[in-house]
Amino acid sequence: MKKIRVLIIDDSAIVRQTLQSILESDPEIEVMGTASDPFIAVIKIKEELPDVITLDVEMPRMDGLTFLQKIMSQHPIPVVVVSTLTTVGSETAMKALEYGAVEVIAKPKVNTKEALSESKIQLCDAVKAASLAKIKRKKITLSHVQKKLNADVILKKPLSYSMMQTTEKVIAVGASTGGTEALKLFLEAMPSDSPGIVIVQHMPEMFTKQFAQRLDKTCKITVKEAEQGDSVLRGHALIAPGNFHMLLNRSGARYFVEINNGPLVNRHRPSVDVLFRTVAKYAGKNAIGVIMTGMGGDGAIGLLEMKEAGAHTIAQDENSCVVFGMPKEAIALGAAKEILPLTEIANRIIKLDKLNK
Repeated sequence: MKKIRVLIIDDSAIVRQTLQSILESDPEIEVMGTASDPFIAVIKIKEELPDVITLDVEMPRMDGLTFLQKIMSQHPIPVVVVSTLTTVGSETAMKALEYGAVEVIAKPKVNTKEALSESKIQLCDAVKAASLAKIKRKKITLSHVQKKLNADVILKKPLSYSMMQTTEKVIAVGASTGGTEALKLFLEAMPSDSPGIVIVQHMPEMFTKQFAQRLDKTCKITVKEAEQGDSVLRGHALIAPGNFHMLLNRSGARYFVEINNGPLVNRHRPSVDVLFRTVAKYAGKNAIGVIMTGMGGDGAIGLLEMKEAGAHTIAQDENSCVVFGMPKEAIALGAAKEILPLTEIANRIIKLDKLNK
């Protein structure tokens, strides 16, 4: 099997060495070269095109955003932005997604064995997802070196589901690669009185807050990064904070969220499966589940549990996905009642909500 060839661009020699070591520990990835700035990178790209570029955003001579714009306008190559977790850095990374970056991840943490292991999972998976997102040269199979945990490590699958009917719907959405643009289109189409929405988008901590703030400025509904105990209200969307699981809970007719820092589930934290399982448990037939673009299978089992609990479930169709991984897995399990293009999902939910009133 042909390996995914990666070019690393970062002005720090230590970071370049760390990224190269992590990436080359995966048998499906090969580092074809490194560059300390975009000018050196251009020379290497002219010699040989990489399958994926990892890109820092703050560099001398030319910043990562300028380089990204040039690459995307001249010869698009899948780019994974690897950025420092700071408020300023996360804002810049959000711009990188707008300019065409496929993924945004945090720079690897190597202070503990567990942190290094999680960084390896996140970096290698991001590179594999990116290799499929823009130029589908080949299919990539994830090498599960680390044990893949499921939602059971956060909470067990309930023996029964909440069947109590309320007047309110809960919309639960899961997305990964390509999800930032998909969610933007979806949320901007939702009316100001839409049912409460809970979202898991695979992103690092700090970035989700910036992402929510950007959406809040362009949407009719209120969008924010979820905090412990936040109520799920009409006209509001809560996005799971990066590096934390988000769970739905219920007290009487009131829905609220809990934030949990348990282990990676399906190689992710936050995990779509964790959210969907709790939505199945506490909202049941009052819920609508949506699985969007992304690599891997996170959310597929959770969407099936939602369907089994009586929820209406929707999967994004292949043509409108950046990576048809998560919806494909859900569809294969029979978890989706409907398969819809991204542009039709919001209207379908609005119609379902009107039928419920």
